[in-house]
Amino acid sequence: MKPKYKALLFNFIAFVVLFLIARLVLGYYLPISPIFLAVTSAIIANILAPKFGAIKTDEGERVLMKWIFIKGMREI
Repeated sequence: MKPKYKALLFNFIAFVVLFLIARLVLGYYLPISPIFLAVTSAIIANILAPKFGAIKTDEGERVLMKWIFIKGMREI
């Protein structure tokens, strides 16, 4: 699989997992309408999800991750 597609898949999986967790937790504790629940969960997931990207180097393409909870970028 190309690193570009792998990064896209990792971004999608990370967003979906955090979106579902946020939606279930907020839906359990806050009685708000479903559309605001979905929008709030999407914003939270977008902020908290790690970002993956395919970077071209001299050795070839590599998949790197950047996250607000770690310093710098990490190779996957």
